[in-house]
Amino acid sequence: MPLSPTAALRLVRWVHTIVWAFFAGIIVAMPVVAWQRRFGLLLWLTGIVLVEVAILAFNEMRCPLTGVAARYTDDRRDNFDIYLPLWVARYNKQIFGSLFLAGLLLGVVRWLT
Repeated sequence: MPLSPTAALRLVRWVHTIVWAFFAGIIVAMPVVAWQRRFGLLLWLTGIVLVEVAILAFNEMRCPLTGVAARYTDDRRDNFDIYLPLWVARYNKQIFGSLFLAGLLLGVVRWLT
């Protein structure tokens, strides 16, 4: 039995939120891992995030799940496709891009000292 548009959108939003939390968790962990001088783990975390960045780059800097969610609603607010506060959804790339770069920079500094 196919899902209603409302149920399908809800499912996509949940999946998108879980995927976002996974990547946000990795990015938040990176400075901690760098501080602990766990450089092998830092490289793995960086690689995982760079795969996501490549996916976004090949999709015009949008998550592919945004396009899936768009099939089920005309809403186009910044958080129509994910369960995040509007301001987090709006500034997500700036917030987590900065944290990602900070984690990398801290890793380089800790490695060199």
